[in-house]
Amino acid sequence: MDISALVAQNYAASKSVTSPAETGGGAAIMGASQDFMSTLKASEATAMQAMTSGADPHALVQALAQTELAVQTAVTVRDKVVEAYQEILRMPV
Repeated sequence: MDISALVAQNYAASKSVTSPAETGGGAAIMGASQDFMSTLKASEATAMQAMTSGADPHALVQALAQTELAVQTAVTVRDKVVEAYQEILRMPV
């Protein structure tokens, strides 16, 4: 039995467990930002339609509420990221 082959095999098996996932947080952040932008664009289109052609006022109010919720969510996430960054800065070296 070749010990180097056994070590290489065990190393390869453990490497996949400890390496970070390639489709982890980056994909989630990109998806969330794309959803945020699509919500803003749809709300803007609804508002423009309401101003120019007199679209349904109920749709305008609903679009504005969705936009407000999306902005509040983005601000909350930003605040949490800034708070985490400041906490890291306060850690002793």
